[in-house]
Amino acid sequence: MTLRAQVAAQWLRLAPREKTLVSVAVAAVAVALLWWVALQPALATLRTANAQHRELDAQLQRMRGLQDQAQSLQSQPKQGRVDAMRLLEQSVRERLGTSARMTIAGERVTLTLTGTEPHALAQWLTQARINARALAGEVHLSRNPAGLWEGTLVLSLPQG
Repeated sequence: MTLRAQVAAQWLRLAPREKTLVSVAVAAVAVALLWWVALQPALATLRTANAQHRELDAQLQRMRGLQDQAQSLQSQPKQGRVDAMRLLEQSVRERLGTSARMTIAGERVTLTLTGTEPHALAQWLTQARINARALAGEVHLSRNPAGLWEGTLVLSLPQG
């Protein structure tokens, strides 16, 4: 006898009240299963959809900003080593003043910092990267007790 036939035979032996109770129990299990498998995950997704949408929109805006910045850097004309050195020296004088000393050896520029403000260094690094196209290759910095940067940065200048 198959399982289906056994269940059908057992069903026929049940009293009407027992059949009602079994039907209610099966319906309750079916509703609970439907809730846990289909409805609850969908409702959870709906609750978090707006927050995820805002987060993804913000991420998209950041990515577009980076894309615009990359395209503007790519569209700038090629820059020679002499121009890069001149722009780098000028930016050191303007942004870092006497707290930095610059030495040039071939394609490498070593910047020695003594008591440089963190904000000034961050602005200078951005300006050096964009204007002089200098890239930091080696950095040995530490903060003194006053919270100022000390150490060295080794930058590489563009070829040409």
